[in-house]
Amino acid sequence: MRSSPDLAAARPVSADRYELGEGPRLDPRTGELLWVDIRAGRLWQGRFTGDRIEVLAGHEVGAPTGAVAPLALGSAGWVVAAGQGFRHVTPDGTVRPLADDVAAPGTQMNDGACDPYGRFLAGSQILGGAQPWSGGLYRLEPDGSTATVLTGIGCANGLGFDPAGETMYHVDSRRRRLASYRYDPTTGEASDPRALVQFHDATPDGLCVDAEGCLWVAMWDGWCVRRFAPDGTPLARVPLPVPRPTAVCLVAGTLVVTTAWIGLDEATLQTAPDSGRIFAAEVGIDAAPTYTWRAK
Repeated sequence: MRSSPDLAAARPVSADRYELGEGPRLDPRTGELLWVDIRAGRLWQGRFTGDRIEVLAGHEVGAPTGAVAPLALGSAGWVVAAGQGFRHVTPDGTVRPLADDVAAPGTQMNDGACDPYGRFLAGSQILGGAQPWSGGLYRLEPDGSTATVLTGIGCANGLGFDPAGETMYHVDSRRRRLASYRYDPTTGEASDPRALVQFHDATPDGLCVDAEGCLWVAMWDGWCVRRFAPDGTPLARVPLPVPRPTAVCLVAGTLVVTTAWIGLDEATLQTAPDSGRIFAAEVGIDAAPTYTWRAK
């Protein structure tokens, strides 16, 4: 992979550090920033001012929580990928199951996002003792039914859609691969996989798609976020002072990056004491729309 130019380094904007911060999303209904702490099983709401994040509320989900998306109705709360299925969290923090035992035994839900058509998709990662490549990508329909979109995954991570809504981008972190798929707007099925980028120097994690159709990918153990063209050509790099960025979103031309401190040894933590905080960098590129789950 050829080198790409560096953009401005990211700065910390959260006061708190999260063991495994993930899944930042701008809630288009309220303008709030949403994110999760996977191991803690907690959903967070905050207000991003550009200089800092003001935490507004935290909600206990009751299981490891990999991703969050807003419901279409403004007062309806959020859908989360948690445990081995999907749950609904109301604004007052009430949690109710939507679909249990969706993911295979020995796996748990990880990253996910809504498609442009009102579905919520989330994938699973393998835990210790699980069958190899038993992770998958699953779809929660607006009527609450579920379906399997992809199988044979090691660690499902970044997920996004091109502006036309006809291409799905997906990361399998265990394979260190970013791939694209043809996406059927009517059925929500993914087909014709194509490897865009095979990584060797770090592990791809969460991603987002910008208004130009390009992809921003958080590089776990890579100390950076990288931007790629839709065909996988590297375009830019945002350096970070911490090794484990996990996921990204764009807010009014600013890249927001969650990070983790899980698994870092003491020497690394001394080198990178801000590990686990949320970071921001001015990149001057607008976000693609944030989609919602259109529950019926």
